[in-house]
Amino acid sequence: MVEHKAPAMHLMGVESVREMIESMQRPPGPDMASVNEVEIAGPHGPIPVRIYRPHGAPTADAAALVWFHGGGMIMGSLDSFDRLAREVAHSSEAVVINVDYRLAPEFRYPVANDEAYAATQWAILNAEQWGLSPHRIGVGGDSAGGGLAAATALRARNEGGPALVQQVLVYPGLERRSDRPSMRAFGDSPLLRAEDIDWMKSLYLGDDPAADDQYGTPASAVDLSALPPAIVVSAHADPLRDGVEEYGRRLQEAGNPTAIMRYPGVAHGFFMQTATVARARTAMAEVCGLARARFAAAAGNG
Repeated sequence: MVEHKAPAMHLMGVESVREMIESMQRPPGPDMASVNEVEIAGPHGPIPVRIYRPHGAPTADAAALVWFHGGGMIMGSLDSFDRLAREVAHSSEAVVINVDYRLAPEFRYPVANDEAYAATQWAILNAEQWGLSPHRIGVGGDSAGGGLAAATALRARNEGGPALVQQVLVYPGLERRSDRPSMRAFGDSPLLRAEDIDWMKSLYLGDDPAADDQYGTPASAVDLSALPPAIVVSAHADPLRDGVEEYGRRLQEAGNPTAIMRYPGVAHGFFMQTATVARARTAMAEVCGLARARFAAAAGNG
């Protein structure tokens, strides 16, 4: 058996895993035309956001992705996900609004979900001020952030807006751990262990699965109709893979245009590894290329 290089996250504890992700050395991301940091009003206090405008984006009526970073709902920041936000902005030619939502266990469900929804509403209400088109705004995120994006799309549908052009779900966290083939095959992987999934979900959602709802665990939503077109990204060696792809198929079956994009030879978190993994660079180009095409189609329909 291969020995893991790092202890399991649930054994490290919250403060140690936060320090680990913040201390990782990452090359700088693509240069932007502008980067602005603002605080927006939220239901639980001010929400910091960082707004990236790539050189390819127009100064008026630009498309935008409201982006939620990964980290299991317990770690991650605007700084540790700065490179990823820059790469998504550069590759999609869309403005990226990176949201610094509050983390568990200090702030449990539904705090981060409420803040994700509030930031999305803010983006549309303030679109003109930031040179954005309110008719070309989508949501997206990686891992836990992908789960927040999926939940935000559900909530926007259920509450009558805001209208979203698309949802970009990169190996999203959509459910508590479930017994699927990918979980059995890869649940002891170095980057994401089954026990770590249980630990992080409990820190945010609580210990009682019976209390979960469709926003905390979007996979539990019964009705997936009338949702924005989706890009659903999975990694072959990811314990979450089968649950992610099942959600994508359910979106398709409910009538939503949905691309399910599985990448071989990579594991959970690979979208962050463009500096060292060629397939991650391919995925970034393909996923963001499709997002760019969908934004362009929305402009044509507007």
